[in-house]
Amino acid sequence: MTLEELGLDGELAQQAVALCGPDLAPARVTAVDRGRYLVRGEEGEIPAELTGKFLHLAESSAELPCVGDWVCVHYRDGGTQASIHHVLPRRTFLRRKAAGRDVEFQMIAANIDVAFIVQSCHFDFNLPRLERYLVMVRDGRIAPVVLLTKTDLVSPQELQALIDRIRGIGVEAPIVCLSNVTGAGVDEVRQRLAPGKTYCLLGSSGVGKTTLINRLLGGEMLATGEVSHTGEGRHTTTRRHLIVLAHGGMLIDMPGMRELGLLGAGEGITDTFADIHALAAQCRYPDCTHGGEPGCAVRAAVERQELSEAHLRNYQKLRKESEFHDLSQQERRKKDRDFGRFLHTYKKQRD
Repeated sequence: MTLEELGLDGELAQQAVALCGPDLAPARVTAVDRGRYLVRGEEGEIPAELTGKFLHLAESSAELPCVGDWVCVHYRDGGTQASIHHVLPRRTFLRRKAAGRDVEFQMIAANIDVAFIVQSCHFDFNLPRLERYLVMVRDGRIAPVVLLTKTDLVSPQELQALIDRIRGIGVEAPIVCLSNVTGAGVDEVRQRLAPGKTYCLLGSSGVGKTTLINRLLGGEMLATGEVSHTGEGRHTTTRRHLIVLAHGGMLIDMPGMRELGLLGAGEGITDTFADIHALAAQCRYPDCTHGGEPGCAVRAAVERQELSEAHLRNYQKLRKESEFHDLSQQERRKKDRDFGRFLHTYKKQRD
């Protein structure tokens, strides 16, 4: 398989030449698990590890390779192992706030062209969660497509009502309806997968992502989980893994994410809630919170039932969450810088 078939276009190839130089080769990260990596180049998929210098210079975990990244590697042991020296600039990305109390980014995947956001028509249908996914995707400059699965469990009228609810919150992304039982809609998904392009599936556990991948693969599920000491992947869906499909497209399989904390997602929020931002420009006060201020064009639209109250509440919630985490991250970095200056001064005084 050529590097071009793995998604290395002209722009990326130029960056690879500049960063890798004559001694290193470009490869794509296909799996990550606890500091172990799988990378794929023209000779196939092999295990890889980071160099000590890379680890020393990385200021945060967000700078470490993630699935979908292009990296510069040195092949060793007859081409059966590789050392990762550099990560090429990410064209697009999926990231979230790290789980727990840490106010840092966690990179999920990179260099994705289209994200399929999967929601079931049955138990999983949740508009606020859909909006949260849309914010993540648009923040990373990835094109979204909404997949409504398990359409066999609802009537045509109920399905149309769900589509209307999605359109009612200003979502203009394509919507594909499919059933993994009957196979309806699967061909439409397959037609959207272009050779050399990278896609991912986002959604809660149980919405039909694995079944859809099985249908797209036309057979056994090939997703790889934990990377063993030999570099071989285990047959699970608990880890993110880049799968090369038969027609040449690439699909990143990933498990359902319990936490979708937002950090630095202002641009994604603006794009996802473009309808509210357009109305906000007409408010009397530029700093209007759309709570109870006079002359609020957003509240007026809600009262005219042109804008959903739930849609507005979710916008306010996501914006406050992102701003809070942004401020917390800035304060943490300031403390780190202050502590670094203190250590530098203390060492200078001792010397």
